Amino acid sequence: MEERLDLIRIEALSALEPVDDEKSLENWQVKYLGRSSQLMEIFKALGTLSKEEKPIVGRTANQVKVALEAASGEKENLINQRRIDQVLEGEKIDVTLPGRRTISGSIHPTTQTLREIYRVFGDMGFQIYRSREVETDEFNFQLLNFPPHHPARDMQDTFFITSKQDRGDDPLLLRTHTSPGQIHAMLEHTKKYPEDPPPIRIILPGMCYRYEQITSRSEIQFNQVEGLAVGKGITFGDLKGTLSNFARRMFGQEAKTRFRASHFPFTEPSAEMDVGCFLCGGDGCSVCKGAGWLEILGCGMVHPTVLENGGFDPEVYSGFAFGMGPERITMMRHHIEDIRYFWANDLRFLDQF
Repeated sequence: MEERLDLIRIEALSALEPVDDEKSLENWQVKYLGRSSQLMEIFKALGTLSKEEKPIVGRTANQVKVALEAASGEKENLINQRRIDQVLEGEKIDVTLPGRRTISGSIHPTTQTLREIYRVFGDMGFQIYRSREVETDEFNFQLLNFPPHHPARDMQDTFFITSKQDRGDDPLLLRTHTSPGQIHAMLEHTKKYPEDPPPIRIILPGMCYRYEQITSRSEIQFNQVEGLAVGKGITFGDLKGTLSNFARRMFGQEAKTRFRASHFPFTEPSAEMDVGCFLCGGDGCSVCKGAGWLEILGCGMVHPTVLENGGFDPEVYSGFAFGMGPERITMMRHHIEDIRYFWANDLRFLDQF
């Protein structure tokens, strides 16, 4: 048996010398190291040997197997190196050719609109105030004059968050608008200046969430920019002047505006502001649906109840608030017909801005 193992080793190593490609090496491995090889047959026959022969033959068979595997590995490395050398000799790199242009990113169209809104209101003395996206029912609805079971809540389908403890009429939710930030900002302001709080002028940008069917005109998430001004002697005229000034700075000095009566629980009186269609000049087109006007925001005087909930005495202080959607403004300015483009991460769309 030992002589047979020696002959197998000599034959296998001799057959390995002329092997010079992967296919031939694979065939060699099957023949001399495969399950049906003579070497493996000897391993299978160890059980039939005597106690004296078994350790001797087993040790010799392992030595032969190790030797053949080592020789096979060396041959495989040699073949791989030869292939690499051939590739390096056959393929040339012309370093004088011009390189490919590096594709750089760009600012998202919504971010561009947001930055422009920040700039315009910053020039008018407004500061940016950030508020949280996970809110309580109290701040998102109740303190904004939306009592439980108020019918206006149906206009804002809400994502509620499951809590470990029963919160009753004050569950956690994803904010449906940035208006809760008004209460946070006013309470912080009145706690800091409890006696005679100075005027406050802020804008509150952020992401909002509503449980809606996704269409070309609506999404379950969207940006919103809230505005708030509170002080002594603030009137609806101040609201109209501020927003008309914003429209001229945003859409051009020739921009026309109009205010239409509306209703929001947290403002009284309430209005919606339109701007003259900047695509057709007011003549009527598909974007303005022939009306010549585009609705860009809702606004109104802060409701006395909301002022009181924010720590301001409504007998002494007054204020106005407004809210606008940057995606909507961007869609109107660039004639974008589907709001889903903003969230699809399609470079063909984003590269246009």
